[in-house]
Amino acid sequence: MPSQRRVKLFIYLLIAGAITLILFSGHARQGQERDTRTIKDFYHKTKNAMDRGGGGGGGMEPQKVIAHDHDADGDIDEDDEIMAKQMAERLKQAEQKAKENANAKSPNKPDPPSNIIGVGSSADGQNKKGVAEPEHETKEEHEVEMELASILKKSPVIIFSKSYCPFSKKAKGILLEKYVIKPDPFVVELDQHPLGPKIQDLLLEKTGRRTVPNIMVNGISIGGGDDVAALDKAKTLASKFRELGGKRVDITERFIEDAQGAS
Repeated sequence: MPSQRRVKLFIYLLIAGAITLILFSGHARQGQERDTRTIKDFYHKTKNAMDRGGGGGGGMEPQKVIAHDHDADGDIDEDDEIMAKQMAERLKQAEQKAKENANAKSPNKPDPPSNIIGVGSSADGQNKKGVAEPEHETKEEHEVEMELASILKKSPVIIFSKSYCPFSKKAKGILLEKYVIKPDPFVVELDQHPLGPKIQDLLLEKTGRRTVPNIMVNGISIGGGDDVAALDKAKTLASKFRELGGKRVDITERFIEDAQGAS
């Protein structure tokens, strides 16, 4: 049997070996944690340095990245600097790629330079300098347009009048009493029409004449009371109506027609 002294020595050796193993494992874990922290610190410092140095594409030179003992050889040498630069370049490329992907997915792409007049994406829709904006017709204006179009379909000869106007009475007296016009002229008393003032404004725009009477043949104004009286006096009123109305208008003097009927 081994002596008691040898047994004690063996126990001491086992205890010493266990302590050595524990110490060695602790140093190994600390080294791994230190390396991990070193890599993480290097990543964050590299990214921050790029952000501060204009890595966003502004044309500034990125700040120089401080190298670490990346290869864990105990000192910072040329290999560590090369590895740091390579990692910084990879980060920069990844950032640029992310920006390109984001721009490709963006719903609001910038306008082409040839289309930009104002500011922003709405520039192409803005009025170009010197080009008039198209006028938008209001609901009331549309109603007046439709009413005038409806009136002009009533007869080839339209008399726009006002019931109290002496010039209108004079024109109606000549056209309705001295002449026989077929189809019968359609008379619009603008002072009694709900859209009378608006129709007068539109007539000014269409014919250049706002006053009454305004006599129209086939959609063309031949003037007012004085104009009708002058044509009648010159014996050219009927020929003027036939010229403008064509086959749509039949006009004769009433007294001549009556004389022919009596004979």
